[in-house]
Amino acid sequence: MSQILNSTIDKILFLDIETVPEVVSFDKLTAEKQTLFADKTQYQRKEETSVEDFYQRAGIWAEFGKIVCISVGYFVEYQKDKQFRVTSFIGDEHKILTDFKALLENHFNKKEHLLCAHNGKEFDFPYIARRMIINRISIPEKLNLFGKKPWEIAHLDTMDLWKFGDYKHYTSLKLLTNILDIPSPKDDIDGSQVADVYYKDNDVKRIATYCEKDTIAVAQLLLRFNNLDILKEEEVIYV
Repeated sequence: MSQILNSTIDKILFLDIETVPEVVSFDKLTAEKQTLFADKTQYQRKEETSVEDFYQRAGIWAEFGKIVCISVGYFVEYQKDKQFRVTSFIGDEHKILTDFKALLENHFNKKEHLLCAHNGKEFDFPYIARRMIINRISIPEKLNLFGKKPWEIAHLDTMDLWKFGDYKHYTSLKLLTNILDIPSPKDDIDGSQVADVYYKDNDVKRIATYCEKDTIAVAQLLLRFNNLDILKEEEVIYV
């Protein structure tokens, strides 16, 4: 497996996304959207949790959230002077998505190119595709699954790889980095704080830093899964 990864690792685009509720609070939604959110979440909410309070979790659903950052990373000259370049798309969601789409179509559009994220098959990949449809952006080939057979889908998922076929098993990125002796990406904020950092602190750059650390961690996981040396700090280049 290591030999296969060595030959393909520069064809992989690693990524992570950060999402928030589409508006700052439940009362800012239209009456119809409030009802739809209440209906959508009625089975997830505990009796003591009001729909207004539960709205702080709305960012996990593409129908009620939006993307505020997509961070990507890729290897350059892995066999020589190994570099891992990282960059982020932030700002208006429509621009984030169109810029990310342009990256895919211009630089990661070949058959051998792969997308890799942690829990990407359940979250990142479908979330991006759904938000593109909502924003009236055509879905790029790498995210368009319509009519494709399973082996034609160019997606890697580090959580899926760790399952080894166990469909009931969930392991967080934080836990995996801990048990595999990878420097933890969780040294500032966590996912539950992203909405407050975005709406209250107006600090999207802090969110981008957090997102980039997760992207690097996903690459580190794939290296460790293949018994390869993980990245050193000096090998990570921010662009």
